[in-house]
Amino acid sequence: MMMRGQDSLSPCTDVAADQAGLHELATQRMPFGKYKGRLLIDLPEPYLVWFSRNGFPSGKLGRLLETMYTIKVNGLEYLFR
Repeated sequence: MMMRGQDSLSPCTDVAADQAGLHELATQRMPFGKYKGRLLIDLPEPYLVWFSRNGFPSGKLGRLLETMYTIKVNGLEYLFR
């Protein structure tokens, strides 16, 4: 049941639903670590799982990595191809 003032798309207003956010996910590179320079979309799932267990970095990079983790564990990488 929807609350007054909400529409059915309200939960989808995060970076993954935003076209610019999707573009950023597809073009952003990992700035540090073993996979420095690799596109976030190309990071291996086990690396993202490690972050999910140990904590994502703070700020924008952490939000992007968390979104990429959600995309990968749900098999949605095809949205970027």
